[in-house]
Amino acid sequence: MNSLRDAGSVVTDATYVILGASGNTGSIIGDVSDAVALTKAFRGARAAYLMLPPIISREDQERESDAIAEAVKESGLRYAVNLSSYGAHVPEGTGPVTGLHSSEEKLNAINDLNVLHLRAAYFMENNLTAIDMIHGRGLFGHALRPDLKLPMIATPDVGDYAAQRLLDLDFSGKQTRELLGERDLSMTEATALIARGIGKPGLRYEQFPYHHVQQVLEQMGMPPKKAAVYIEMFKAINAGVLAAQEPRSTENSTPTSFGQFVQDVFVPAYHGKALTA
Repeated sequence: MNSLRDAGSVVTDATYVILGASGNTGSIIGDVSDAVALTKAFRGARAAYLMLPPIISREDQERESDAIAEAVKESGLRYAVNLSSYGAHVPEGTGPVTGLHSSEEKLNAINDLNVLHLRAAYFMENNLTAIDMIHGRGLFGHALRPDLKLPMIATPDVGDYAAQRLLDLDFSGKQTRELLGERDLSMTEATALIARGIGKPGLRYEQFPYHHVQQVLEQMGMPPKKAAVYIEMFKAINAGVLAAQEPRSTENSTPTSFGQFVQDVFVPAYHGKALTA
């Protein structure tokens, strides 16, 4: 999300970024679960961009969102744009999105905070995990239903939208905005676009059983409990529990098409992997 760097101060560790729209101009390196460090980062800023790191465990998610909420409250921060997910309106049963629901609730409980929760769609970049499988097995396998239409978004579009709202500060109270990408498409349609981009017209999509996907995630080095959290999310998507709530509109649609993502991101990553394999 390079466009967010123009929005002000930056606080980072290996997986976490906070960006203030005004106030501090330096950077502070700290742990996202350290409320004292976060309070120091927020103090003097008028606005900040908030996000949780990729989930390690639900317990870690809760500690991190507790620290963020405490720091926001103690620092007197007035505005925040918070990265959430579509489906965050559901309180449980949605895997890592459950923690984002909890984070929204904690920020909404801060009386003087104006917060905009960006409920972003399924990231197009998630499909990059298929590259090894395409090289090794000649197919794209996943737990998601092949025919289920999903809103998919390119992460730079999330960054552009968040940066603009931070600069404008045109929101008040507690608000949500879904970001649904350029259009909905199924995994079968996404695979066809990938196939065209990488020059493999015979590439097909196959839905794998949940236990198979969990085994693959664990083979990739993911702890079993963490893998199970992602399986819960895939089940929620397939069942329609984790789904967009806003009708698609010009306000919640973003410009990057999946075909453009394939050309700009997937194809270079695919060929780069081939060169280094």
